[in-house]
Amino acid sequence: MASSTIGPFPISGTPVDEVVRELDAKRDNDVRWAEGRTFGLVFDGGDEVRDVAERAARLFLHENALNTSAFPSLGEIQSELCGWTADLLHGPPETAGFLTSGGTESILCAVEAARERARAERSVAEPEIVLAESAHAAFHKGAHLFGLQTRVVPVTDAWTVDLDAMADAVGPNTALVVASAPQYPQGVVDPVAEIAELAAGVGASCHVDACMGGFVLPFATIEEPDAWDSPPWDLAVDGVTSISADLHKLGYAPKGASVILHRSRQLRRYQTFDFDGWLGGRYVTPNLQGTRSGLPMAAAWAVVRHLGADGYRRLVRSAIETADRIRTGVRAIDGITVPGDPRHHLLSIVSDTSSDEPIDVFALGDALAARSWHHDRQGPPDGLHLTVSAGNAPVVDEWLDDLFAAAIEARAAAPGTVTDYATLE
Repeated sequence: MASSTIGPFPISGTPVDEVVRELDAKRDNDVRWAEGRTFGLVFDGGDEVRDVAERAARLFLHENALNTSAFPSLGEIQSELCGWTADLLHGPPETAGFLTSGGTESILCAVEAARERARAERSVAEPEIVLAESAHAAFHKGAHLFGLQTRVVPVTDAWTVDLDAMADAVGPNTALVVASAPQYPQGVVDPVAEIAELAAGVGASCHVDACMGGFVLPFATIEEPDAWDSPPWDLAVDGVTSISADLHKLGYAPKGASVILHRSRQLRRYQTFDFDGWLGGRYVTPNLQGTRSGLPMAAAWAVVRHLGADGYRRLVRSAIETADRIRTGVRAIDGITVPGDPRHHLLSIVSDTSSDEPIDVFALGDALAARSWHHDRQGPPDGLHLTVSAGNAPVVDEWLDDLFAAAIEARAAAPGTVTDYATLE
């Protein structure tokens, strides 16, 4: 019998100190992200970054960006963050954008904007999204919510999109073509210029999902152009009409803050909702939310302002050097490997099927979890996923030692258990 989640509503108030103690106790079994023991979900830029974010959050704890006429500070914060990000991602002078609650909302806004543009400019009645099987699941969510069909194409042996298959899938009903920089599962960058050209050929929008890479790839190129550079991928590429970059991932801001940029204000208007038929007055929203908390907006602004390009270069170098050490350590263990050629902070660990003794990666994940390390699990192919950040750098030696011990243990273990990227309860 299913257990009920219904409990009695509190009758009497509870003293503040007791409330805080109760909340703190609820965290006992949470992942230990502040100790660098999780490779995803939370990304830690260090004590000073946490401090400036927390101080900004307290200043803007109650502010509401639903109406920036009432809170012009939040309008300024949004405009400046979008402007800074546009400069970083080589946007032309007319680039315009908004802040959202995270990568999923940015992607949903891109899908909706592409649908509206296809309807308005090309009279597309049955819009489609063309995307690789590696593209983020949020694009499928957007298709489901906004009534688009998906045309999914395979990836190559290098885990980037199959351009020939994508060219076959693009057609007169295409509203949006998707590129990833990098894609999440294996951490490789799609050939964005070629994808954008396919989209432009039919007048469709091209969105680059740089939620994971927007605040990494630009600084990686500056730090180590030979080792960490990528083919052109941002708004400098002709045909890219929108791009998303998450401040709350490797921008090191607290949840939830992302930026979506459009090549022009004309393209951005397809994202907005404007309704003037309500007794409450004109209702205009820039994205999917109505009320928008000022807290993550201000915290993100504070983090970017505090770090600047020099701070991001330091954090990006730390993250990628740590990821390079991890890749080297994984490939040195018989039975597991890193698929593809990821150069940055994302990678996965899979069984090495060419080995005489391939290791079950979920058993490996169980052995690492028993040592208090958290890794997302994914597939196909079955793999452990790592988003490496600067917060993992201080404990990478311990992780490598535990990986070696976990690999020995996993060879003799039963197959491990699968977990989910996201959960309902």
